[in-house]
Amino acid sequence: MSNDQPTSGQPPEDDPFRKKPHEPPPSSGSPYDSAPPPPPPPYDPGPYGGGGPYGGADPLAGMPPLAEPGKRILARLIDFLIISIPLYLISLPWGGAVEMSDNNGNGSGVSDVFSQTYSGHQLVWSLIGLVVYVAYDTYFTHKDGRTLGKRLLKLRVAMLNDGRVPDTGASFLRAVVLWLPALLCCPCLWWLINIVLMFTDKPYRQGLQDKAAKTVVVQSN
Repeated sequence: MSNDQPTSGQPPEDDPFRKKPHEPPPSSGSPYDSAPPPPPPPYDPGPYGGGGPYGGADPLAGMPPLAEPGKRILARLIDFLIISIPLYLISLPWGGAVEMSDNNGNGSGVSDVFSQTYSGHQLVWSLIGLVVYVAYDTYFTHKDGRTLGKRLLKLRVAMLNDGRVPDTGASFLRAVVLWLPALLCCPCLWWLINIVLMFTDKPYRQGLQDKAAKTVVVQSN
């Protein structure tokens, strides 16, 4: 009998059938095998001092700061002059776009002013002006969010939800809400409301036209 046989009942160390100590199986790459994800970062109120309009995260976090009200007013004045001066000059051969109630100054009553404001060719020029102003605002706002006045003062219009340039529908709605009451109904009251909102509306300083189109005015490069 050979002396190479083991003297005990234990299998040799290199026995392929020897039971190995228990080891965890290698990771399969499943997300359940990995460490739990880190906790979310603390809430960031964004650059506007608060969350979104419904209490969520600020939809414009990471966007440039809001435009200063003074710059917005000046930009709107520049746009108004860019359009109104050429319109007035074009209207001169037809008596001018602005009629006086009475050359002798006798028709200064409120009813006379109202009747003259909406009489004859004045109404025609008001409608022409409305079309021109709305087309001007719609085109430049849809193009890159900047009318000529906003471009000079480095401002732009952005969609509130994601900061992109407004599409044609939003640009048109914004222009109509801005200019329709201002040119055909109650200009002084309308501009006063919008100017007050630029200073007091929270948190995005939206005018009535911004609220209608869901836009905001921010600084631009």
